[in-house]
This record gives sequence, structure tokens and C-alpha cells, in this order.
Amino acid sequence: MGYTKTAILMAAMTALFMGVGYLLGGGAGVLLALAVAVGMNAYAYWNSDKAVLRMHNARECNSQIYPELQRMVHRLADDADMPHPRVYVIDEDQPNAFATGRNPENAAVAATTGLLRRMSQEEIAAVMAHELAHIRNYDTLIMTITATFAGAISMLANFAMFFRGGRNQGAGGAIAAIAIMILAPLAAAIVQMAISRSREYEADRVGAAICGNPLWLASALEKIQGFASRIDYDKAEANPQTAHMFIINPLHVHKRDKLFSTHPNTANRIAALEKLAQESGISSARSARGASGPWG
Repeated sequence: MGYTKTAILMAAMTALFMGVGYLLGGGAGVLLALAVAVGMNAYAYWNSDKAVLRMHNARECNSQIYPELQRMVHRLADDADMPHPRVYVIDEDQPNAFATGRNPENAAVAATTGLLRRMSQEEIAAVMAHELAHIRNYDTLIMTITATFAGAISMLANFAMFFRGGRNQGAGGAIAAIAIMILAPLAAAIVQMAISRSREYEADRVGAAICGNPLWLASALEKIQGFASRIDYDKAEANPQTAHMFIINPLHVHKRDKLFSTHPNTANRIAALEKLAQESGISSARSARGASGPWG
């Protein structure tokens, strides 16, 4: 169901983009919109991962920089029969993590130092498994494309006053232009957020399978939400367009499911993971609450 919903939402985003192009310039506007979309997505396809990692001052792990995290991620990738992603660490106190990259062969995962300090080994493994799930499901590419479309729609909408308001001198033309400027980016944001939220649930499910215990991830989500609600993440606040990439929203903006929330309600995600554990016959997460585990 998650993939079907994502496909429908992606089609809606594409239709919205082409529709804005048509409203602005008819058939020529559609072609212009298509050219803009192709160009922006081509650039994002090749460069988005590098740009995001630079935004957050991420350092790549190696034999001297958090080698234990790199070993953990590579072991989880082996268990999931995936290529090894590049592994990065971000010097931030707020526990959080994200994945980026255009495909499993060219991907990266990043974790904050706050996550490594504040979570147990099982919880860290569960969070990294969630990020690997995003990579395996091509969510990183999907979200890059939708973010690019949303940005392009906003850009086209800003041209509305020039292309329609200038061409139609009457009040109707001006009203139409203003409506496009306001409603098109609004609709694009709604679709983008809906796609992001649907992919989080799927990544939770697949990530739980990769790490082996849904309750480890449930415990991690509960802790991260608690810390994220009171620990500032200045780089994320300065770059809010990257918020949807994180396992928990790093911004202090939402506490429950909302129309513009980039993530599902954390309590709902935890409930889904607990149900999954029950269905799988897993009744305990005591190791997830402890300080050590098999992933050290």
C-alpha cells in the first residue's frame, strides 16, 4: 500500500507541476516546465547528497573517525544484502540521523554525535537500519525528486504575475495570478509532506526487519523525539528544507500529525512498531533499554 500511495502522490506532484506550466503559458508553458524539471532533477540527482552533507558539516567515518559506527552500518548492510553506504558523523548534540544518495550504490548515512552518546547500541543499530531501509527503498531519490518539483513549482508560481498579470490587464487576470502564486506552492508542499510521511512508515517496517527487533526502533524513536523537542539543532534550523530527511523532525515545529508535518506522529510510529513486534512474536526490548549489545 505504501508504494501505491507514493506512486499516486508522485503522479499528483507531476500533474500539478505540468498544470502550473499550462496555466502560465499554455502548451509552451508545459514544455518550459518540463525542461525546468528535467534540468533541476538532473542536477539534484548528481549533487544533492554532497550538498546536504556539506550543509551539516558531516565528517566521513574511517579507521580514526568513529570506526565502530562504520563497522556497524556495514554489518547491517551485509545482513540486508545491500552495498556498503558511506558513513558520516555530525557534531550535533541532538540525537538524529538521515540518509541521502541517488541509489544504493551511491548512498550515505549520517548520525549525530548526540545519537551515538545517548542511545544504546541496539537503538543505534535500529536507527541505522531505518536509514538503510530508506536507501534500499529508493526513498532518498524519491524525496530528492519531490523536493525539486516543489521548488520548481514555487519558482514557476513566482512568475505568475509577470506571465499572467502582465498579459491580462483586468482584475480577473491579476486574481488568477495571485491564486497561482499562493495555491500552487501550498499544494506542492502538501503533496511533498504526504510522500515523506508515507515513506517513514515503510522505512520503519523495513528497518525493523533489518535490525531484527521492532522494539529497538520504537525505543529509539521515543528517546530521539524527547531529546529533539528540547535540544536545538542550529544547522537544521538554518536549512529547514532538509528536515524531511531526518528520522525525527529536527525542528521544534510539530507535536502531532498535521497537514504540513514532514513526519508522522511519533506515537503512531511507535504503536505500529509495537504491533509489528507482537505479530512477530517479539515481546521484549530489554536489550534496547540497556547500555550495551551485540553491535558494539
